[in-house]
Amino acid sequence: MKTLNILFLSCFMFITSFAQEKILLYPTGSAESNEIAEPESFQRTDFVINISEPRIYAYPAIKEKANGTAVLICPGGGYSGVSVIKEGEEIARWFNNLGVSAFVLYYRMPNGHYEIPLKDAQTALEIIRNRAKEWNIKKNKIGIMGFSAGGHLASTVGTHFKTKKERPAFMILGYPVVTMKKKLTHGGSRKNLLGSNPTEELVNLYSNELQVTKKTPPTYMVHAKNDNAVPIANSENLYKALISKKISAELQIYDLGGHGFGMRKSGIPADNWDETLKLWLIKQKLIGK
Repeated sequence: MKTLNILFLSCFMFITSFAQEKILLYPTGSAESNEIAEPESFQRTDFVINISEPRIYAYPAIKEKANGTAVLICPGGGYSGVSVIKEGEEIARWFNNLGVSAFVLYYRMPNGHYEIPLKDAQTALEIIRNRAKEWNIKKNKIGIMGFSAGGHLASTVGTHFKTKKERPAFMILGYPVVTMKKKLTHGGSRKNLLGSNPTEELVNLYSNELQVTKKTPPTYMVHAKNDNAVPIANSENLYKALISKKISAELQIYDLGGHGFGMRKSGIPADNWDETLKLWLIKQKLIGK
């Protein structure tokens, strides 16, 4: 079974790399280790674990359709892996249809090294910025998107930046983990990111609703009330923090949707959130009407 799993991963990576440009974040190797020794593999058909070679796959919009906007997509997975198809490739293809260039991030799992995913995401944004002209991207229109724990990573990027170049132009968060507060967070994400016994200072630092400032970028969020994995209070509290700082923000709430719905249609009200996102992108002048 293990051999079959490795073979499947190798085939998938060959197909993906053939179709999309694979860009290593650290071509000569990363400076720090997350101390995960197991080889990278698929846990499910679209869920990659033990990422040891952090990278992005580029889905540039075709030149004739490109509108200058780009988004870095952080798939979710509880900081134990990444859902690279449902919350990665499928989302990138949707953006391409709107003339938006998209990049799917395969970030390293923290394994208690909380600084590692943030470094990977910031490095990916730097690469996109440095090659913006090549991909017909405007540097002031590069944003970040994340789902679940990937939403925590995206919101960390959007609230922890220290320079203008590190700041994303916008954030899009799907059923995101936002807080690390014990009663509201996703327990697995908290443990994998911060370890078993994080200090209160560290918990507060990575509770991103507490890190919002007047410089936090405009934000769109979607969440379902019946999400039993990540309480909707994560999005609600971030929304309140954004509004308190007069940041443009939108929160789409659905009664039904559960957790991890991505953009796949399943006959529930949450199916139309892609349309509300499209309208938000138009309102923010990130795409045309």
